[in-house]
Amino acid sequence: MSDKTMSIPDHLDELRMRILWSGAAILIVTAVAFFFSDPILKLLLLPSGGLQLKAFSLMDGFLIKWRIALYTGIVGAFPVWAYHVYQYISPSLYDNERKAIFSPLIAAFILFVLGALFGYYLLWGMIRVLIELFPVEVQYLPAADDYISFVIFFILACGLAFQLPTVLIILVRLRIVSATILRKQRRIAYFILFAFAEIITPVSDPIVAPLTVMVPLIVLYEISIFAALRIEAGRRKKGLETDAPTQVF
Repeated sequence: MSDKTMSIPDHLDELRMRILWSGAAILIVTAVAFFFSDPILKLLLLPSGGLQLKAFSLMDGFLIKWRIALYTGIVGAFPVWAYHVYQYISPSLYDNERKAIFSPLIAAFILFVLGALFGYYLLWGMIRVLIELFPVEVQYLPAADDYISFVIFFILACGLAFQLPTVLIILVRLRIVSATILRKQRRIAYFILFAFAEIITPVSDPIVAPLTVMVPLIVLYEISIFAALRIEAGRRKKGLETDAPTQVF
């Protein structure tokens, strides 16, 4: 923990400064993405197999571009605002806690990108299945706002799901959980992952589609256990192992 103490006004000034820098980074990336919103929209439309989206409001054109740009800005500016969040909370952490959080944050962005790409890949089959579910008596009119909301939600959900190793490794490094706990709670973890996969895959097949999402999450969970074992082995080698963490599940 840092020896330097700050008054409440100093903390508020620093918080304001870091919010301004983070907001500026998001705004800049959002502004750039706004001018590239048409190519981004074409990219989001590729998994649909050639759907022609329809708008039903005069403001939809602007709002669609703004939504695409804003989400791109938040994700694209992640290194900046994550750095400022870390710098703001780091003085209140001990040295080992800072080290436990910093390195996984670096990997978090890479994992998010991989998860987003995985979600984008799944959309190619999922959208076609959803369209085929419409009865012949029903004419599907693909609203632009609904389609973009669904696609962005699914891609972001997959990106966030791939943060599982980041979260678990931070908890292991902070000694909140251990590899033993993670192994003992496998069945509960697998059930939670399957329930999550069921929620984000809105297709009629309740087994195959969720399993497609669940399998890579299980792989990431097992990788987290392996990483936890390596972390704990490193502690024992350095003679830094203390009491086992309290079981929180």
